[in-house]
Amino acid sequence: MNTQNLLTPELKEELIEFVQNLVRIKSMSGQEGAVIKFIEKKMIALGYDEVTIDSMGNLVGRIGSGGKAIMFDSHVDTVEVNDAEQWDIPPFSGEILDGRLHGRGSVDMKSSVAASIYAGVLAKRSGLATGKTVYVSCTVFEEDCDGENLKHLFKELDLKPDYVIICEPSNNKITLGHKGKAQISIKTRGVSAHGSAPEKGVNAIYEMAEIIQRVEKTNMDLMKKGGPSGTLVMSKISSVSASLNAVPSECEVYLDRRMVPGETEDAIKQEMDQIVKDKNATWRVGTLRRKSWTGMEIKYEPFHLAWKIDLKHELVRASVAAYQENFGKELVEYDFWDFSTNAVTPVSMGIPTIGFGPGEYKLAHMRNESCEVSQIIEACSFYTGLIHNI
Repeated sequence: MNTQNLLTPELKEELIEFVQNLVRIKSMSGQEGAVIKFIEKKMIALGYDEVTIDSMGNLVGRIGSGGKAIMFDSHVDTVEVNDAEQWDIPPFSGEILDGRLHGRGSVDMKSSVAASIYAGVLAKRSGLATGKTVYVSCTVFEEDCDGENLKHLFKELDLKPDYVIICEPSNNKITLGHKGKAQISIKTRGVSAHGSAPEKGVNAIYEMAEIIQRVEKTNMDLMKKGGPSGTLVMSKISSVSASLNAVPSECEVYLDRRMVPGETEDAIKQEMDQIVKDKNATWRVGTLRRKSWTGMEIKYEPFHLAWKIDLKHELVRASVAAYQENFGKELVEYDFWDFSTNAVTPVSMGIPTIGFGPGEYKLAHMRNESCEVSQIIEACSFYTGLIHNI
């Protein structure tokens, strides 16, 4: 069934006006309250059967109460804008120019928010949601703590859908998985001494020097492997000393390790053990602590393996059918994200998951972020078709 016909010119205009308004509402991580409340009112006005905000500040709307449950998830937080004066079009204008919606969050990922919300509405009005339960979640603090939002939402509401679609930007390509991510902290220990007598101390920065070289070599070795490869990047370094005139007693670096399918948790742990071997150093997963817009403390352990759904899975087959019906062409290629997403939570729970969303993800977080308006409409139609086909 080609669900594009369900999107009348009036509904298309309404959909695009909605996403323009979403872009105009600033919603940096930890500051999503205004946009969540705006979406809540919109969902209620559109006729969602139930709209709930959990204690972390995530929102989920429900349509239907059938035996087969499908969830579309989009995060509403964005990265900050620190260079607004350098944007060609103001970053919170929501302006449409040359067929593109401009502004922070237009790609990552308020276009998906709007497309999925209206897909639920279309499915309800056309009867395509009969016998099914459709959830549309709008989650918070994904940029720093991907997956913690859904983990909390599922637990608090005792919710476990049968299928999840992560609506991150994929240029409207069906995405089968993404790389894993481990964020690691390494600390070296030294002995403090006055800067005029360094021989009486042990410099923690010098102790870290060889570790830095090992990290660089490990990344080079990873990239030499054939096929898709993992990466290792040192993204931060800091030290602790009694003063600028003292030998540092501690040095810490932060690593970002991206993993490909097949790499295991044990393998990553062994890799880290080798990096700190014979040095006065320890490593641990770099726990992050944040506070949501509701005031809830968030503790995030950033260690997630790569995942990829089987091409033969019924969710993939239903997605392919929806794609071919709505785009009127054969599926040529699938995508596989380099970055991590909220998918880490449903995948860890054994919930079949795919990705699909409007916008080019390489434009996310960038100056002059923008998304093709036509892709937003097409994504809405695809989501509606997937509800029908699953």
